Amino acid sequence: MDRVLPKKFWTSQRIAFAVGGLVLSSLLIYSFILADHRSKLNVEKDKITISTVSSGPFEEFIAVTGVVQPLKTIRLDAIAGGYVTEKLVEGGAMVREGDVLLRLENQNLRLSFLQSETEANRLVNELQNTRQRLRVERYALRRTLNDLDFQIAQAKDVWERQEKLFREKVIPQQDYIKAKLDYERLVEQRKIEIESQKYQEENAQTQIKQLEKTLAQTQKNVALWQQTLNNLVVKAPVSGQLSTMDVEVGSNINQGQNIGQIDDLDGFKMRVGIDEHYISRIFAGLQGSFDFNGDQHRLQISRVYPEVRNGRFEVDMIFANGAPKGIKRGQSSPIRLELGKAAQATLLPVGGFFSDTGGNWVYVVEESGKRATKRSITLGRKNPEFFEVLEGVRPGEQVITSSYENFGDNEVLEF
Repeated sequence: MDRVLPKKFWTSQRIAFAVGGLVLSSLLIYSFILADHRSKLNVEKDKITISTVSSGPFEEFIAVTGVVQPLKTIRLDAIAGGYVTEKLVEGGAMVREGDVLLRLENQNLRLSFLQSETEANRLVNELQNTRQRLRVERYALRRTLNDLDFQIAQAKDVWERQEKLFREKVIPQQDYIKAKLDYERLVEQRKIEIESQKYQEENAQTQIKQLEKTLAQTQKNVALWQQTLNNLVVKAPVSGQLSTMDVEVGSNINQGQNIGQIDDLDGFKMRVGIDEHYISRIFAGLQGSFDFNGDQHRLQISRVYPEVRNGRFEVDMIFANGAPKGIKRGQSSPIRLELGKAAQATLLPVGGFFSDTGGNWVYVVEESGKRATKRSITLGRKNPEFFEVLEGVRPGEQVITSSYENFGDNEVLEF
């Protein structure tokens, strides 16, 4: 006898529909919620540079180039102009103080010297003649006074005798008066001679003083002309190396023209060019270092030249412990110029990524090492080797530091 079988709910058809719906729901959930929709780009790992973020002291410094120069350089400027008749030393030679380097000739200077010397000789002769004339006039006065004194004595004697005879009424009054007048005339004549000689002597003394003053000034001029002539022989003012001598025999040199320089080889310094961007942070006393013959040597800024030319300014740096042995003038060397004290920081190696991102984000490699994802970061200071990382990555993480030029706007790089 047939039985009525109960009707099953989970039929094959319903099971198939349920499984299909579950699969479709899972796909939809994965697609809209769990799936990674970020843009991706496949890259070859061996063609990029991956650097590890580290923690350590951040040294703020810039890399500059210094050129070795003598600690002191003496310019040779022509004190007197003229044409070169003899060149005794060539550039590059060692010279001692007082060595003759050049001989010049200037006919105008020699003519002026001779004229000044002639004028001085004329004044000497005139001064001697004036003094001689004064001496002669003094002798003449003495002779004249001597004669007058004799005549006065005689006239006085006659007058006194005539006076006595007149009182005795032996001679007439006219003879007495004549004797008296003769005596008084001679006395007055003596006074006049003395006053005249006094005037002549005062006048001569005035002339002598004027001549002496003029002669002294003329002799100074002669000495100056002589010194100028002596300057036609150019001598080394100090001992050292004659680094340049830009003149040749027959060339004309103007007064004040630079004709060379002497380097004092007792010490050296480094002349360093720096970008004008750092001019507000550079001052005397900043430290630096450079490598020479396998050793590191310390430097210190001694002078800052504020003039900016072609976007750069210069400083002088001296050797803190003396110049290294074997260093030569004109050698150049890279220098680490420190701008501040070292401080602990998170360090990211410098790379080409910065020009593409401005330091606002980087690609950070995931722990699996199979891909790198874009991440925002904040950078601080920079030196030629590292960026100071303020936030975004931690020490130990790996970052792509080569150029991002070919990565476009993709958020994930797959290796």
